[in-house]
Amino acid sequence: MIDMLELIKLALRIATDAFDQELQLYIDDCCAEMTALGVVGIPQPDEATEPAGEGEGSDEEIDLDPQIQSALIAYCKWKFGFNDDADRWEKIYHTKLAQLKTMTGHTEWS
Repeated sequence: MIDMLELIKLALRIATDAFDQELQLYIDDCCAEMTALGVVGIPQPDEATEPAGEGEGSDEEIDLDPQIQSALIAYCKWKFGFNDDADRWEKIYHTKLAQLKTMTGHTEWS
């Protein structure tokens, strides 16, 4: 099990908590987007994190599929900061999203 915010901070090589609020916004936005596009197994913001209290983040961890972790990392690398590789990460995210939308176990088939 893994804390999504810590996963993203590790992937972005961030050691400070200064960007936690912005990163959590990107995580929540990505999860909402993937859910709206039909990908299942995505934790919703109220499931993924507890409201931060007194300057501390959530200790709650989520059991998250590696495919979804990869999509979240690509999304955050695309959106966060001033990144010369943003276009590359956007393509990686959209490719991963397309894969998730067609994979058994990640999509509800009617």
